[in-house]
Amino acid sequence: MSFFNAKPAEPADIQVPDLPSDSISSLAWSPTADFLSVASWSNEVRIYEVNGQGQAVGKAAYSHEGPVLCVEWSQDGTKIISGGADKAGRIYDLQTGQSSQFAGHAEPIRSVRWISSPSNPSGLVVTGSWDKTLSYWDMRSPTPVANVQLPERVFSLDVKWPLMVVGTADRNILFFDLNNPTTPFKIIMSPLRWQTRTVSCFPDASGYALGTVEGRVAIQYFEEKQSPTGNYTFKCHRKEEPGSKQSIVFAVNDITFHPYGTFCTSGSDGTINIWDKDSKTRLKIFDNRGGPVVCSRFNRTGNVLAYAVAPDWSTGSAGYNADAVNKVCLHALKEEEVKKRVKK
Repeated sequence: MSFFNAKPAEPADIQVPDLPSDSISSLAWSPTADFLSVASWSNEVRIYEVNGQGQAVGKAAYSHEGPVLCVEWSQDGTKIISGGADKAGRIYDLQTGQSSQFAGHAEPIRSVRWISSPSNPSGLVVTGSWDKTLSYWDMRSPTPVANVQLPERVFSLDVKWPLMVVGTADRNILFFDLNNPTTPFKIIMSPLRWQTRTVSCFPDASGYALGTVEGRVAIQYFEEKQSPTGNYTFKCHRKEEPGSKQSIVFAVNDITFHPYGTFCTSGSDGTINIWDKDSKTRLKIFDNRGGPVVCSRFNRTGNVLAYAVAPDWSTGSAGYNADAVNKVCLHALKEEEVKKRVKK
């Protein structure tokens, strides 16, 4: 047997040390430096600095009074915001090392985003809750600037100025022009038939990607006639059953876009896929990571992918495993894994 033509083994992904004790729920990179925030069901957010060798070192941490469900950075990289099952939004100042509550809802906060505009770089914060509301917050005031009543609970939202897309229960998708943030300019039913799990805006704000619990993704443009492909959907995160024509279907837990405009999907099947939406091509599939991949994020330069493997409860309490993997890994990206395919 000859090994001369064998491909060299890829370097192993680097695990982040000293993680929270319970399942990871959300990840976010600083937009100005290689700092990674990690939110968890153990009521805490931990912040790590990633050095040039890809090693992560813990730098700070702060706590909620319940599981933390979402985390995000300010545009200047000096502050972190998070929301949780304690119905509170908290802000952490990296310079002072202090955290404080800035938001409150009647039910858990599922999504949080910092909104920065050309005229207001410091921006506002938007929180989306299971109490069926969006709230906008100015960090200088303890009360919301505005509240928006929604048709159902918020499951996911994303912002790319001037666009905000909100996915709620009952498959509602709402679109906001953030120049007029209190009134959606359009409300539709999801083009996919099953529960929305995640929404993610295109980097150029021309559309969005939508993932569901049924292993399917929708690529949607606001002006379909101007898109290179038109709107379309595709299946992913599925496993063929031996001897059967049926597939085992897994949830698409997260979608995140690379600076190049390609994107990755994270699935309950334990795999990560990287896609080029314009050529409708899968660029890379990661081997099973040892458990459900609950979230993933590209860093600011696009050369590192952070992903979390943890229980995602996609199969309910029946799928509970006391020995389930809980880890965050850093994958050094190659150009061919994320670069768009050249059209022939």
